[in-house]
Amino acid sequence: MPGQYRWPVEAVGQEAARVHALGIRAVLLFGLPEWKDACGTSSWQEDGVVQRAIAAIKLAAPDLVVITDVCLCEYTDHGHCGVLVEARSGMAVDNDRTLELLARQAVSHVQAGADVVAPSDMMDGRVGAIRSALDQAGMQQTLILSYAAKYASAFYGPFREAAESAPAFGDRRSYQMDARNAREALREVDEDVAEGADMVMVKPALGYLDVIQRVKERVTVPVAAYNVSGEYGMVKAAAAAGMVDEVSIVCEVLTGIKRAGADLIITYHAPDVACWMDTGRWPD
Repeated sequence: MPGQYRWPVEAVGQEAARVHALGIRAVLLFGLPEWKDACGTSSWQEDGVVQRAIAAIKLAAPDLVVITDVCLCEYTDHGHCGVLVEARSGMAVDNDRTLELLARQAVSHVQAGADVVAPSDMMDGRVGAIRSALDQAGMQQTLILSYAAKYASAFYGPFREAAESAPAFGDRRSYQMDARNAREALREVDEDVAEGADMVMVKPALGYLDVIQRVKERVTVPVAAYNVSGEYGMVKAAAAAGMVDEVSIVCEVLTGIKRAGADLIITYHAPDVACWMDTGRWPD
């Protein structure tokens, strides 16, 4: 993706200090491990890539809020978000066996210094399992930002290529949500809040502004929206082709997400927006 990089641990602290100096107060961290296996074992190792990156970021920018993505897809050799078992229709994700592994991953992130954990796997009961594991580890104050309404979307394409996390076979429609279904999002949000989610997220953002609005009206916890890689890439491609003014269209996109009800916006545009604001290019 234009302007986006896979930062090595040795450089991530410097980049974190740079974006924090721009006025960005939080980052969402994903990891690309050196090795993968069927269970995503590298995701909870003390010397794992995310664990080391958290430590580097906290050393370089101690006031920057570090949110970590909690999922197995980047760490499994099959690219799915959980442990696989044989089923009549072929291989399927074992929801309950996956919960323990997600909880181990979340605890390891907090032990490394993460401020917020963000489960994105869409397994049933994952928020409750993670909350219980954090509490048992003495991490009661750690916040959970749940990907509560995560849709099976074509907008994730650029990220999956960059993160090398596309499924080796099949797709994720059995555990991510159907784009045609908005009511299910409300049920998912209700369940996650009941299990202890401190914040909930809708992902993607642009094609789901109605869902953001419904969720905002439904809950009292903060609502986040993820302006994902495909949405970012379309803007960048159109701007590079001279079809749109990048600053103006990014402002309109983010304003629309905010207007729909998002309290927090996760976006690849953040460093550019911070620079545009600093140089007076951002619309009033």
